[in-house]
Amino acid sequence: MAKTFKDMVQEARQEVQPVSAQDAQTKVEQDPSTLIVDVREPSGIAETGAIPGSLNVPLGMLAIGADQQLPEEMRNAELQDRSRPVITTCGLGGQAALAAKTLKDMGFTNVQFIDEGFKGWQEAGLPVEQRSVSS
Repeated sequence: MAKTFKDMVQEARQEVQPVSAQDAQTKVEQDPSTLIVDVREPSGIAETGAIPGSLNVPLGMLAIGADQQLPEEMRNAELQDRSRPVITTCGLGGQAALAAKTLKDMGFTNVQFIDEGFKGWQEAGLPVEQRSVSS
């Protein structure tokens, strides 16, 4: 039977631990090497803003950027250390869960996702930075 997006998110949530927006911020403060990866499209980030210091890698490009065997020009240098703490986020949390599971499947050992995504971050009153879409 074919899986739905909801099925895939539920599966990811069983394999990867969610973290609240407040806990994500605390983790970054306690360990500045923690990388927050926002998997929304750049246009979505331009509309709402982003978590300060977060790396934007759209979900469709995440596995390519994190791959260690593709040519270097296709990889993202920030996503090569499998032991680096990584917290994924998106708009509401579903795509972040899928992103976290993807990274876990690729060998990342310390990966979580923000439970309610960027919306949860905003609702918690945490800092946001504005970004424009580069052409």
